[in-house]
Amino acid sequence: MENAMALFFDAAWFDARLAARGLTRAALAAAARLDEAALADAFKDQREIAPAEAAAFAAVLGEPVEEVARRCGVSTRAPGQDRIGALEARVAALEQALAALTAAKRD
Repeated sequence: MENAMALFFDAAWFDARLAARGLTRAALAAAARLDEAALADAFKDQREIAPAEAAAFAAVLGEPVEEVARRCGVSTRAPGQDRIGALEARVAALEQALAALTAAKRD
């Protein structure tokens, strides 16, 4: 995957977000465990960013992983998205069951 062309990497968006946080591209590289040359290739659309790397970028930038993945040109869902959806569904079901039990105790 490293040699594949990225769909589109929005370098200006990343640079603006980094500047707003007082960070440099080196922070993104470190978070994603990339060397700076690999990150530079991504910024030039010469290297595709993996979903896990996009998630690391999101953590550094404080941005939603979906937005970062889109700005990286990642065409697949970012890691953890299916798991998060499943966990949210389970929490909703537990909340509904708890509400039903609470209502039953009141009656």
